[in-house]
Amino acid sequence: MRLEILWSGVAAVGLVCGVAVGQTGVTKDSSVIAADGTAHVTRVVPVPETISAEAQRFIGRQESDELKKPTVAQQRAGTDAWQAAAGKAFEAMYPVHVGADTIAGVPVRVVTPLTMPEANRGRVLINLHGGGFVVDSGSLTESVPIANLTQTKVISVLYRMAPEHPFPADVDDAVAVYKEVLKTYKPERIAIYGTSAGAILTGEVAVKLKQLGLPLPGALGIFSGMGDFSRVGDSQALFALNGLSGHLDPPAKPPILPEYVGTTDARDPVLSPVFADVHGFPPTLFITSERDLLLSGTTILHRKFLADGVDARLVVFEALPHAFWNNPELPESKDAVRMMANFFDRELGK
Repeated sequence: MRLEILWSGVAAVGLVCGVAVGQTGVTKDSSVIAADGTAHVTRVVPVPETISAEAQRFIGRQESDELKKPTVAQQRAGTDAWQAAAGKAFEAMYPVHVGADTIAGVPVRVVTPLTMPEANRGRVLINLHGGGFVVDSGSLTESVPIANLTQTKVISVLYRMAPEHPFPADVDDAVAVYKEVLKTYKPERIAIYGTSAGAILTGEVAVKLKQLGLPLPGALGIFSGMGDFSRVGDSQALFALNGLSGHLDPPAKPPILPEYVGTTDARDPVLSPVFADVHGFPPTLFITSERDLLLSGTTILHRKFLADGVDARLVVFEALPHAFWNNPELPESKDAVRMMANFFDRELGK
């Protein structure tokens, strides 16, 4: 199987998956750079043999390039159904207890391992789920495996979402939960982490905590995120949500995600931590992948952390798309969640 992608300007405008190259009329790579620097290129991209057979099938599946415009209600209904089913699939692999609660007036999921060593009762992980700040695409799939593998309680914050509640409503909710958790747990025994929107929110919350003079957590996990709403990264011009497949428009003029940013200056240091002072932040694990639309954003924020002296580690997985670890069937997903769990175990102490 081969993937053939035609890139024009700053966006992918055509993709054929699983068909003979000759059927599209493009049989070789080409590249023309326009006077303004815009690249007009074609690339024939084979499915790499450097990833698992499951991952090869995953990135090589056929997908329509048709533009779909579901309403927010439709997005939430579809995502909630998927999250419930995916959560059950993860629970079958990583058994846990899943409950519901309210902390500081904010609804949360509480995910606890079936067994918890006494040494782990004094630590807790706070998950900020992904979903583009519009839907919940991770409160289960991001929490279940981590709770199981670390044998530690995970609190997943069901923060208010856009477009009804733009920034900083989500930050306020997460900070409120953190402040309440501080009454029971020492800060060095708390970690905050998230994927996609939750990864972005993790950085935002850390900046806000520092601004408020609150003790910072013992570790952060920024898994496929970014820290700059004022500029579009290169990977957002190359990859759609599922990598090289699916619909992709040329990047819109910043700010990115205006329905989330609202009236806030896109260079606000809480909204966009690349403009913040992150000196003194705790050890942070960054994870992304080669065909991730937020590859650029993740690596740019990682460099910001390094520049400010933070112990920041970066892992980039080969060939896979955005937040691939939400697919429990991939061997690479198992590797990713194990890396996350090992990091939290190491930084928070067993």
